[in-house]
Amino acid sequence: MPKTPPSDCDGLLRLQKVVHDLRGPGGCPWDREQTHRSLLPNLIEEAYEVLEAIQNDDAEHMCEELGDLLLQVVLHGEIASETGAFDLDRIAHGIAEKLIRRHPHVYGDSDVADTDGVLRQWDEIKKAEKGNTPRPFLHGIPMALPALSRAAKLQKRAARVGFDWPDASGVMEKIREETEEVAEALAEARPEAVAEEIGDLLFSVANLARKLKLDPEVLMASANSKFVNRFTAMEQLLTAKGQTLESADLDEMETAWQAAKGLS
Repeated sequence: MPKTPPSDCDGLLRLQKVVHDLRGPGGCPWDREQTHRSLLPNLIEEAYEVLEAIQNDDAEHMCEELGDLLLQVVLHGEIASETGAFDLDRIAHGIAEKLIRRHPHVYGDSDVADTDGVLRQWDEIKKAEKGNTPRPFLHGIPMALPALSRAAKLQKRAARVGFDWPDASGVMEKIREETEEVAEALAEARPEAVAEEIGDLLFSVANLARKLKLDPEVLMASANSKFVNRFTAMEQLLTAKGQTLESADLDEMETAWQAAKGLS
């Protein structure tokens, strides 16, 4: 017998009840088979789709994709509740309590008044919560982060103790240095050194973005989208001339590419 969809409750509670039905007896076979680990690809994919909607300034799409991302959180809460590990309510209360503890300038008597002070205070409170157990300063930045994002977070953390360039010009000089080292390794035909030096170059470029208060992962995603759009436009221009990507030579593709750039 079909289940009756929940109604007469707020949106978040309705979603929670729907997920409970999907996971319960007579629910959806796919949903019932899912585990925390099986849902990992979905969690990552939904997060990136939110990112794309934000980059496109598409409010309607953003709302939809945030809903898809919220579904992942609710699913994880439901799965955990089935073993008594935790539930969605505990997740929500936990993050609310953390925010209250770590914002004493809002909920207490701290007089921190700027962003740098807030970040330093956050780190101090976090250390106290962890029992002030001695750990490496860069401990806790997740290995699972995309590499560019992790690079920026490592650099940002190091900058809090003054390990940073005074301004962006120093980073630009470092990028030039790393570019020269890539060229030297290529000229000397040292593949392992080439790979290492390209890694250093990417790390330095991520540092420049961070220094300019830009997120390198967001910039890379935007550059990828721009490339896809221009390449597709190039392909369409070639098609309009009766050519294909396979039949066009490099000069013809370059001409179409430059024309595609003028369209964007």
